[in-house]
Amino acid sequence: MIRVALADDHQLVRGGFRALLDSEPDIEVVAEASSGQQLLTALRDTPVDVALVDIRMPDGDGLWAAERIAADPALAGVRVVIVTTFELDEYVVRAVLAGASGFLVKDTEPAELIRAVRAVAAGDALLSPGVTRTLLDRVAPQLRAVADPQLLAPLTEREVEVLRLVAEGLTNDEIGARLFLSPLTAKTHVSRIMQKLGARDRVRLVIVAYESGLVGSGPA
Repeated sequence: MIRVALADDHQLVRGGFRALLDSEPDIEVVAEASSGQQLLTALRDTPVDVALVDIRMPDGDGLWAAERIAADPALAGVRVVIVTTFELDEYVVRAVLAGASGFLVKDTEPAELIRAVRAVAAGDALLSPGVTRTLLDRVAPQLRAVADPQLLAPLTEREVEVLRLVAEGLTNDEIGARLFLSPLTAKTHVSRIMQKLGARDRVRLVIVAYESGLVGSGPA
């Protein structure tokens, strides 16, 4: 069962999300909050896998909450999905750096919202390949000024190859097809890379790929 927390200062929005998600057999809304501070309190009291967090809330907005969740070892299992009004606005760029695992616009189709919750719970990033490259190109100037290849020292040659494909936005199935591996083997490689690099999710892996110089900004 995927446990979800909803954080939005509009009760109507939370109610709509709850009704939709609770209708799924494998998803349960276990907590609600109307502010960033309330969300943190709820997360410390209730085990949660995915938190859908509005970008703008009183008493600690979505970015504030994402930063604190990412910095708290006790909340390492929580994946934050920022809900915003525009996919690539300045808030989303800041959200990447704050520790968010994914992004949704508020007019997302119901089926896409459900798919997104399941994807993030499984450790996938909510970014298409094109959006991944555009977004990270905008984030890159705010990362390390000088690339540090030593960030990849714990990885094998194959794992570096897999990381490069993760940074392109490929799914496990697509990575497997590209490298002639089964999807399960690709998933295992990604999991080991995350463990070795101390990454919470695939978004963090893409950031490490940029910071190490494995991939860079500019035309694909």
